[in-house]
Amino acid sequence: MSSRRIAGIFITVFLAPHALSRLHPECEYIFQLEKEERRCLQYVAEQGNRSSEGCWPFWDAVACWPRAVAGETVQRACPAVFSLFKNSTGSVSRNCTGGGWSRPFPPYHVACNVDDDIPESEELYFSTVKLIYTVGYSLSLAVLTAAVLTLLFFRRLRCARNFIHIQLFVTFILKSVAVFIKDATLFWSDETNHCTLSTFSCKTSVVFCHYCVMANFFWLLVEALYLNSLLLSSFYRSRRCLWGFSLLGWGVPVFFIVLWMISRVYFEDTECWDINEDSPYWWIIKGPIVVSIAVNFMLFINIIRILIQKLNPRLIQFNNSSQYRRLARSTLLLIPLFGTHYMVFNFLPDYFNVNLRLCIELCIGSFQGLLVAVLYCFLNQEVQKELHMQWLRWRERSYGVVSPAAKGSQMDTPF
Repeated sequence: MSSRRIAGIFITVFLAPHALSRLHPECEYIFQLEKEERRCLQYVAEQGNRSSEGCWPFWDAVACWPRAVAGETVQRACPAVFSLFKNSTGSVSRNCTGGGWSRPFPPYHVACNVDDDIPESEELYFSTVKLIYTVGYSLSLAVLTAAVLTLLFFRRLRCARNFIHIQLFVTFILKSVAVFIKDATLFWSDETNHCTLSTFSCKTSVVFCHYCVMANFFWLLVEALYLNSLLLSSFYRSRRCLWGFSLLGWGVPVFFIVLWMISRVYFEDTECWDINEDSPYWWIIKGPIVVSIAVNFMLFINIIRILIQKLNPRLIQFNNSSQYRRLARSTLLLIPLFGTHYMVFNFLPDYFNVNLRLCIELCIGSFQGLLVAVLYCFLNQEVQKELHMQWLRWRERSYGVVSPAAKGSQMDTPF
């Protein structure tokens, strides 16, 4: 896996480790090398008409070597571009021989304390992360699609609660598709230079990905608001509020995405809009997401408080272990629905413990849609009852007779 592919994994979740400028360190490295190369080639062209004796000046893809006479040893300081990764203060030398320039000594990676390649363990780690989140989003996409079709197929399941569930499932589906499109557009090949890629298709894929992610967070917020409303009031006008929820879930992200696009076009139209390090305009998207996560967490705490109150020891025997299991189960079920796990790194710097962030935001996050679909659709008693009745009707049409035991069977689930 190349360094560009690894950078792509970071960009997929909008990470910004070790930022020293407005550009990702890898891009800064490439741009500085290109600048040094142009300067060196211009120097080589100026030296072209001089004597051909000795060693000609040339660019070795890292440093520019001047003209030298045979027997001369030329020493060059480590390129300044290496300081983007480590504090390199060494030097490299070459001998001008009768047969031309010798190999550099000591090698660049030794003299400048920069590794030639990515360590095998690190390469394996990033390859594993990419494999896990690809599998996670693929499974989520399949199960979520089945869940949406199930909720739409049965008339009895069409209610305000399931309407909101469907919208949330759709955002997870769009988020999975957006990640695949973005990977295919920006990182379809190890040779693709995402630092200089600036096409309409790549910018569109980035905008679509940001919108899907933002809509997903806002529909998580809608789920939390709706559940709090049910617990705090009878919520008789829920259907009227569905329009407000739809505006919040789909419309608000459109506003911030359009505002961010205008800012990028007029003030920061660089590369493919996929690098946002040290960009003040990135907070147009990140700010509302951070706020939604914080509000969701407060709503989560409030619901847990209400559940604890409902288990008042003066009303029931709270020492019964089943009550503790009920409370624990309710709490665990709300975590994926509210996206509470995002609070782990929400207010920490982007460069804090990058490897752990990748695991939580990519690996665990890719399975969130799968978990939500299973818990709030396929393990729901109403859904199971409808599926069971549909199965009985199909058997009756196919075989003509259904056993009384099958008709009287009930689905025994904890949800």
